[in-house]
Amino acid sequence: MSTFVLIPGAGGAAWYWHRVVPLLTAAGHTAIAVDLPGASPTAGLREYEAFVAVAAAGEARVVLVAQSMGAFTALGCCDRLPVERLVLLNAMLPAPGETPGQWWSNTSWPETDDDLATLFLHDVPEQIAAAGAEHQREEADIAFIQPSGFSRWPDVPTTVLAGRDDRFFPLDFQARVARERLGVEVVPVPGGHLAALSQPEAVAEAILAPAYPGARVP
Repeated sequence: MSTFVLIPGAGGAAWYWHRVVPLLTAAGHTAIAVDLPGASPTAGLREYEAFVAVAAAGEARVVLVAQSMGAFTALGCCDRLPVERLVLLNAMLPAPGETPGQWWSNTSWPETDDDLATLFLHDVPEQIAAAGAEHQREEADIAFIQPSGFSRWPDVPTTVLAGRDDRFFPLDFQARVARERLGVEVVPVPGGHLAALSQPEAVAEAILAPAYPGARVP
């Protein structure tokens, strides 16, 4: 059995994964959702990587699962941990040495000013969205200006999951970036950008699935 280490996106709230964790443990695995200090003005990608490394310390078979901006943290952890798979959900797929701030122009994708409900909560159950209000955090600027912590894509099977109804990073856009940067096809899953909250069963099933199809396999 594997240890699934679940990395949140901007803001760093482990709560994002709270509907997926019990589904992974019910399947017989260990699941650890990492809480990151996203709002701290002195903690950036290197600190996030250290948090993940501590959370997974002593585990022999690690699957890193990262959502959105969490992909930057996941890639920086692959040299620190015995990673057997990467699963990236609605992810900002990083390039070596790229900062999260550079990612937008490098992928030709505009940052948007649309409201939270329109972009992220349109398919999240009302009670879940309400419960999440206390977990919302702003992401401090420091993480956006730090380069990704890897020099080349690791020799780890990598699956890219993309929400069919993601309004923040639409499916067609995610598919283009995955082809350009990794040479793979995305695996579509139900739900929007916060699919782990709106479609936890489908996300857990996709996480637990074998690396094929659509995976980058060294």
